[in-house]
Amino acid sequence: MSVKTVEEVSAEVPAEDFEALEEKVYRTIELYKAAKDARVTAERDVKRVREQLEEREEENEAMRRELVQLRKDREDIRVRVEKMLGQMESLTQEQAAS
Repeated sequence: MSVKTVEEVSAEVPAEDFEALEEKVYRTIELYKAAKDARVTAERDVKRVREQLEEREEENEAMRRELVQLRKDREDIRVRVEKMLGQMESLTQEQAAS
């Protein structure tokens, strides 16, 4: 723009309107900065939550494996106890027969 055009526009636009526009521009800039900061914060929070989720999934998988092992151990113990009880019953029957 030439100087003459700027002077013409300045003469046509009252100072109050320009100040109001200037204020809106500054508010828009501040809103943009706040939104940008909020986005950065949200992205950081999302990253943290994803990391926590991965940790929980790993813990959950470890607990599942442990549960499967505990159930297997319980079944093994049950079989061994039943075998011992069977042997004890056999001994009891042999003693009762003699």
